[in-house]
Amino acid sequence: MRYQALGEFPEKRHIQFRRNGKLLTEEVMGFEGFSGNQSILYHLESPVRVSKIGPLERVELEEWVPDAHVHRHLRTHAVEGADDPIMGRRVLMFNDDVEIAICNPTADNEAFFRNGVGDEVLFIVEGGGELESVFGTVPFRKHDYLVIPRGTTYRLKLAEGPQSWLCFFTPGEIEVPSRYTNRYGQLLEGAPYWHRDFHPPTELVTHEESGDFELIVRVGAGYQHFGLDYHPFDVVGWDGYVYPYTFNIDDFEPHTGRVQLPPPAHQTFQGPRFVICSFCPRALDFDPRAVPIPYNHSNIQSEEVLYYVNGNFISRRGIEVGSITLHPSGLPHGPQPGLAEKSLGAKTTDELAVMCDTELPLRLTTAAKPMDDPAYALSWSHDPSATAT
Repeated sequence: MRYQALGEFPEKRHIQFRRNGKLLTEEVMGFEGFSGNQSILYHLESPVRVSKIGPLERVELEEWVPDAHVHRHLRTHAVEGADDPIMGRRVLMFNDDVEIAICNPTADNEAFFRNGVGDEVLFIVEGGGELESVFGTVPFRKHDYLVIPRGTTYRLKLAEGPQSWLCFFTPGEIEVPSRYTNRYGQLLEGAPYWHRDFHPPTELVTHEESGDFELIVRVGAGYQHFGLDYHPFDVVGWDGYVYPYTFNIDDFEPHTGRVQLPPPAHQTFQGPRFVICSFCPRALDFDPRAVPIPYNHSNIQSEEVLYYVNGNFISRRGIEVGSITLHPSGLPHGPQPGLAEKSLGAKTTDELAVMCDTELPLRLTTAAKPMDDPAYALSWSHDPSATAT
């Protein structure tokens, strides 16, 4: 990401900086010790200070181990909204590198939240609102990826209307793929987006007030609750390379080839041993003999999760908006019978989907079990009377 700055800060790092005579507290927030990207924030109060130590709310994902290793289809569209944007997340699958959840929040965050152990990406399938944070305000809207780096204290305010989100959490770092940038970090001409497509905080609102404020911090064992006697959004200025931002999937510039391009052509973000890709409306392959839907493939060392946002999904039958498919390692997958022939001659596709490919196998949670469509594993059968067991 590019260097950004908001508010007031001194001309050099690590020197005295005062506001109305008060010495401000400098905080360096960075990755990889002191070797990765970082931002420097200037607080009215010490960010270390807490007035109350509350309970540690332990959280452990409950795994669902199905009786068969098969392709899965999870129907999420009928899940009722509940809770706020933090506690309302329902993790459906996970491994050591990533958690994938859905969230249909119905209420704003009352408490402030900070993820102390990883980065977050919220894809806004439906809805919108504002992320309020120590870095300032980030408006978000339908089809935004909202990227929140670890250590960011924030609160989410929802716009009116239904909300439906796809959520990713990683103990690693969410980054732009390195192949999209030059050695200086600038995006290349061949990248599917440009720096101006990424939207950092727009306004820094400094709160100078006392009171009783709750802060929830995600830690390794769950959620640690704290009490603060000052408003945590007390930053008067910051600069650096670490901050929350949005990127809208409709700004992704898809590539088209003479024949079908592999999924890495749609990559949007990378994490440790996983990628997030955007499948967007685009022109299809232009060779007169091209088969304009994905070919069958065996990703022997990866697993594929696809969330269907909207449009006509030409390589899948029985899929609806809000469907999630999981194609696990060790099994080939591809278009269902008859769809390759049916696609011949198509010039465009209007499908919109978000994909996550992982190197490590994904484990399902008990939250996924009631959403599971057991018939999906047999949907490649030519016999329509075939039934799953």
